[in-house]
Amino acid sequence: MKAEKTHCKTNFANTCKGGAIYAFGLMGAAFYYISTATSFWGGVIGFVKAIFWPVFLIYQLMKYLGM
Repeated sequence: MKAEKTHCKTNFANTCKGGAIYAFGLMGAAFYYISTATSFWGGVIGFVKAIFWPVFLIYQLMKYLGM
């Protein structure tokens, strides 16, 4: 049972790296979209875009590569 706990900690540590990169991207995108918004609802839509920016990035990359 002790080996299982160590294994879970290792997997958790490896997933945090990607989460940190996503968090920095989210903050940067939210700052950009909200600062360029001209209205309150533009800021709300900008925040939603900031949450889903990786989806658009991967979609455009796959479209560019012809997948």
